[in-house]
Formats: sequence, C-alpha cells, structure tokens
Amino acid sequence: MKFYLACVLFVLCLSGFAQEQHVYNSKNLPKPDTTWVFAPKTFDKTQSLAVIFLLHGYSGNYKQWNGIMDAQKYADEYNMVIVCPDGMFSSWYLNSPVKPDWQYENFFFDELFPDIKKRYNFDDKKVFITGLSMGGHGALHLFIKKPELFTAAGSTSGGVKLAESFGKFGLPDLLGNPPQEHELWKTFSVLHNIEKLKGNNKPIYFDCGASDFFYVGNNELKLKCDDLKLNATYLSQPGSHNGQYWKKSIKQQFEFFKNLK
Repeated sequence: MKFYLACVLFVLCLSGFAQEQHVYNSKNLPKPDTTWVFAPKTFDKTQSLAVIFLLHGYSGNYKQWNGIMDAQKYADEYNMVIVCPDGMFSSWYLNSPVKPDWQYENFFFDELFPDIKKRYNFDDKKVFITGLSMGGHGALHLFIKKPELFTAAGSTSGGVKLAESFGKFGLPDLLGNPPQEHELWKTFSVLHNIEKLKGNNKPIYFDCGASDFFYVGNNELKLKCDDLKLNATYLSQPGSHNGQYWKKSIKQQFEFFKNLK
C-alpha cells in the first residue's frame, strides 16, 4: 500500500512539473492572460527542446486545445514544449487600431515569447506556431510579422480572410466596424499580407475541411501561396468547423512539424 501511494505521489509530482500556468499582467491587454504550458514529463530545464505555440479559436481560452487533443500526451509523444496562451476570447492576436489596451501582437512578441524562452530554454531552430480558426489566422499573422523567430507555421480551419467574418466573431469591436469593402480588412488579413513572405522559404502548413465556412478563403490562400512560390503545403479534406475535425487535423500538423529537418 505504501509503495502504491509513493508511486501515485511520484506521478503527481511529474505531472505538476510537466504542466505550468503563467499569468501575465500586461500593459498591452485589458486583463491578465493565463498561459498553460505542457512539457514532456521527463523534461529537464537544462534541455533545449522544440516548442510549439498553439492558439485557440474565437470564444475559446487557453484550455481549448487541451480539451481537444490532450496536450500532455502530445508533449510526451513528440518531446515538445506546448504553449497554450489565452487569446482573450476575441483578440484575433492583432494590435487593434481602435482599442489601445488590445495590442495582442505586442504582448506576444515583447512579453510572452521572450518569457517562455527564458523559462524553457527552447531550441531556436525548432520553434513552431499554429492554431485553429481565429488562432489559425493569428498564427500565420504572427509568422508574417516576424518569420525570423519561427521555424515553420501552420493553421487549421483558419479565418485567413477577415472579410469572410464581416460583422462577426468580435471583429467589429476590434477593428472599429468598417464597411466590408474597406481597406482595413485587407491591412489585417493573412490573405492580403502573405505576399510579404515572398522569397522566404520557411515551411507553412495549413488545412481546412471542405464543409467549413472558411473553406473558400483557405483555397484563395493556397492559390496565392502557389503564385508566390512559397514553401506552403495545403491539405483540403472532409470536415467541418468543429472539435472532431481539429482533433484529426492537429495530429497531422504535429507530424508535419516533427518531420521537418
């Protein structure tokens, strides 16, 4: 009995070390941001492992990805540090032009990224970012802004064309509710900024289900990537905008990132 209890306590200690939550009180955000980090259970902080930032979708929070795919299991299987920040429900991971306290891009690059680097000493040559829906747009948006920080980027069911979300998903508050044809939608949209990566050979992997309401925008992004001759892989497959699809697609994304040399 004593041996059994000792084993249980050992497992709990490992789990406690493998998972940590960090709360950031940032000048760039309207409220504290909680970030949940999953490291392999065998992780020693003297190690330098791959890291992947997983961004959640609209109306979700830092718990969403773990509810879909069991992040601790993935951290152990792929020997990666998995970072799940809170996207503040509807930040789209952007710097809002109308809300001074919604500057998520600044928070990510100036506070979150360097703090995770300091805490977990990740391998600079193995830094990945991806996300679902709003987070898919966010991952590619942040990659376009500073591709030198990442090894590769991904998106699953990403809202890569903001005009597809006109009047919805918190964008009116974030961008000031401009008319649909307004140039501001293009200014912040992945689809209209992807050309900034022309000549950059870093891998991009994105996918979308054929029954997804963001499917048309992802197909347009694929054509743009082809025109620009980017190192982009696009997977169109059966599926909708839901957890069942993301549970399948995130496994495919981890496999893609794992196999990069």
